[in-house]
Amino acid sequence: MNLVSQATGKRGENTYSFNEFVLKREELDWYRDEPFLQKVVKKFTGTEYEKTHERILAFSPVVSSNWNQLAERIARPEVRPYMLHYDAFNHRIDRIVRPMEVHQLEKEVFGEGLFSSKMPPWESFVKRMLTHQIGEGGVTCPLTCTHGLVALLDEFQNPEYPELQEILLHTKEGVNGEFAIGAQFMSEIQGGSDLPKNVLEAVPDGKNYRIYGNKFFCSAAHADYSVVTAKVSGSDKVSTFIVPAWLPGGKEKEVRNGYQINRIKWKLGTAELPTAEILYNGALAYPIGPRDKGIAVAVGIVLTLSRLEIGIACAGFMLRASREAALYSDFRTAFGKKINNYPLAASKLKKIEDAAQRTTAGAFKIYDLFLRLEKPLNPGLKSDHPLEVRKQLFNLRELVLLQKICATNEGAEVLREAISVFAGHGVMEEFSSLPRIFRDVVVNEQWEGPRNLLLTQIYRDLQRVSEWYTPSEFVAHVLQGASQENINQFSEQLEDLLQRPVLGEVTEASMEAAVEWDAFCDSFFKAYQKVALTEIN
Repeated sequence: MNLVSQATGKRGENTYSFNEFVLKREELDWYRDEPFLQKVVKKFTGTEYEKTHERILAFSPVVSSNWNQLAERIARPEVRPYMLHYDAFNHRIDRIVRPMEVHQLEKEVFGEGLFSSKMPPWESFVKRMLTHQIGEGGVTCPLTCTHGLVALLDEFQNPEYPELQEILLHTKEGVNGEFAIGAQFMSEIQGGSDLPKNVLEAVPDGKNYRIYGNKFFCSAAHADYSVVTAKVSGSDKVSTFIVPAWLPGGKEKEVRNGYQINRIKWKLGTAELPTAEILYNGALAYPIGPRDKGIAVAVGIVLTLSRLEIGIACAGFMLRASREAALYSDFRTAFGKKINNYPLAASKLKKIEDAAQRTTAGAFKIYDLFLRLEKPLNPGLKSDHPLEVRKQLFNLRELVLLQKICATNEGAEVLREAISVFAGHGVMEEFSSLPRIFRDVVVNEQWEGPRNLLLTQIYRDLQRVSEWYTPSEFVAHVLQGASQENINQFSEQLEDLLQRPVLGEVTEASMEAAVEWDAFCDSFFKAYQKVALTEIN
């Protein structure tokens, strides 16, 4: 035997191992090992910090390890959801087949009772931010949708419909330890985000309604109850309804409530989540909220909460990306040095960390405003509140929209940068969760109103309130704590842009103004996040 083979064993054998990195990553506790997150929690929970901190410390190992492992198994392509339309006896059942792991994860996540009256708001908030770090996992979109359903049912309680009270109990507090899942089905093929173009028809049936027609993008198609927008027969205005997936006894027999699931969509991200096309043919529906005010109700409550949650998710995504990129860069060596000892890599890691902390601070600050305002889910801009309260409600409305478009846009950039720290290994999906989460961020950017739609909404909102809330007042209130120079600069920019043809006919001038408006919103919201971060530090 020659000397080479005696020293190394088999000829050509490579003994390099990732075990040290993998072990450290598996041992990470996403709360205990995230000092910045603990710092933010301490600031915003005040006198409740010790109690909240202890509960999150007890919760975090579950999500960091058990739920994360389940999410990784659920994400494998071979176990993605598929439809079984008929049983062996030719009965139409439209069963959505999902892996055992997603049922287990779903039971545990929803079993936390995150929207229960027993769960303090900040505890729920932090638990959700941690849970989002697993990516979609087939559970975080349904969790978000359930939040909107619960808020809608809470807002419009109606003794004439005891069924709605039962649904509220089932989704919010659970029944016999089982928590129901909610969804929101609003988009139709001809309209997408343009809800006034809905043609789904609601036909009166006593005090209830029967729904007829097609919904084209229905995420969480496996949910127990869904918020559905439709037009009552003879009306051209949209109303809102709650539609059970099953009528009593139907779930056990797999007989759906008057609708069929035509197919499951093939999506870029959130692939573990069944997003479907649904055809209603007389589904029983319960009306909720003022008739013909369905858009204001759906957007003001359900979509607002979804948009708010997307911002929370982005903060969680970035925290995880920063943590794992930093860990890998301290493990991996290239050309004789650790990756984090190269200035280009170190600057990238710092950029990722700064974005994660800034986004987290901003998400907490917005949620703090949400909790401090009475009835913050205010449909539309009209309000009987005192002027100063109206201004605060307006601030919240615009900050939720800004956070949604800016955090998702930057989230995709941050995830891409973090993936590059891993080099070739960063795109290997068995090696890292970051490619999967990157795709989830891209999908979240499109849900609940894509960027251009929300940029338009913000612009129109600011124009509509300018008589009682001037652009300079708005900027000064939102950026309270920033330098006067910054406030003056953003005020001047906003006043100028509101006079420009951002929403006019397509010309060179209007396109230039539109580009400037997009850039303004991004830099303005980052300025808000920086104020939030300064308050933490």
